[in-house]
Amino acid sequence: MNTIEQIYSIFKVCRKISTDSRIIQPNSIFFALKGENFDGNKFIEDALDKGSIAAVTSDPSYKDLENVFFVSDTLKALQDLANYHRKQLKIPIIAITGTNGKTTTKELLSSVLAQKLRVAYTGGNKNNHIGVPLTLLAMNHTVDIGIIEMGANHQGEIKTLCEIADPDYGLITNIGKAHLEGFGSIETVKKTKGELYDYLKKKQGVIFSNVDNPILKELLNNYSAVTYGKSEHSYCRGTYTEFGLEAAVEWEANNEKGLAKSNLIGEYNFENILAAITVGSYFNVPGTAIDNAIACYFPRNNRSQHIKTIRNSLILDFYNANPTSMVAAIDNFDRIVEKNKCLILGDMLELGKDSEDEHKKILDKIENMNFRKIYLVGNEFYKFYDKYEFVFFKKVEELAQHFVKKPETGKFFLIKGSRGIKLEKCTDYL
Repeated sequence: MNTIEQIYSIFKVCRKISTDSRIIQPNSIFFALKGENFDGNKFIEDALDKGSIAAVTSDPSYKDLENVFFVSDTLKALQDLANYHRKQLKIPIIAITGTNGKTTTKELLSSVLAQKLRVAYTGGNKNNHIGVPLTLLAMNHTVDIGIIEMGANHQGEIKTLCEIADPDYGLITNIGKAHLEGFGSIETVKKTKGELYDYLKKKQGVIFSNVDNPILKELLNNYSAVTYGKSEHSYCRGTYTEFGLEAAVEWEANNEKGLAKSNLIGEYNFENILAAITVGSYFNVPGTAIDNAIACYFPRNNRSQHIKTIRNSLILDFYNANPTSMVAAIDNFDRIVEKNKCLILGDMLELGKDSEDEHKKILDKIENMNFRKIYLVGNEFYKFYDKYEFVFFKKVEELAQHFVKKPETGKFFLIKGSRGIKLEKCTDYL
């Protein structure tokens, strides 16, 4: 029996993994992960004292302790354990990646498939080299199908996550400018996201693909896919409509027609909704159940949320931001027929050498648009404070204090920026 099989024999009994010694789950296996600013190996004894029944370490000084497994790389061991567990589960896995919309698509899809199947899916933003293994290890024999969200900011990361999760199905929502600091170029983004297609092609798995997206069509390279889009030749054909401010999709697939009314703001959610409908239809979820699932999903975590306060109406869309999603959000907001529209935009982070140019493009764009007021937050936007007739702040706390002194009422705000700018700190003042 090798080390992973030995660890798995314990995992089958406890079914719990801990990676943070501060919040140890009783009767869990503690994996002593090591990063740039932390070393879990220093807390092996602490984890065991707090209730872990076993530990995995890369520190040889602990290898003679009872129920402590010595490995060369604890992260690799966690990933190998997750892959071993995935093989024992013998369930279909759907992988979702993309520059924008992957979390919304994942949550919509989980809602749709849950109408027929027992679904387990990535929680929160656990879509990386640690989160994916933990998501897989949280699945058990009661699950019929798993949905794994995959994020990346360097080439090769999607390939690694595919090797861990071994998906049978997959979709790429879209490909745009994000994490350019890590990727280096949009071409590298394409290659990295395309690693999902590469894996599924090799496995002869099923790819769901937006037929209207030329980049995805290029990556398919004539591989047969289950398609969705506006084209009448798609497996699932959809058209965008709205009910009030909320996005809706009229669709037709698998000899069924439907109207999926959502609680999401913005035409850019059309593809996310249609992707969920397509996969649901492919798995034979009834059309009425698909529409109901879309209608019952409410966005969370500041993703395309529309809220009304005592003083103003707000679109909260600051879970994350990159040039592609920023332009889409601004264009959609511009199309909305409402009075007193205002913008609060935060920096787009992790753009590397392209950052200054991409922020200037956004400023040039909104300079010619008819918004009542425009507030910019962050060091990148602030570089241009003396070149545009907008209101600039380096930090969100400064913007919040501005609203204390000069309260806004009767306005309709789009609030969009990267998560690191923490724009949520200004919403209480609106």
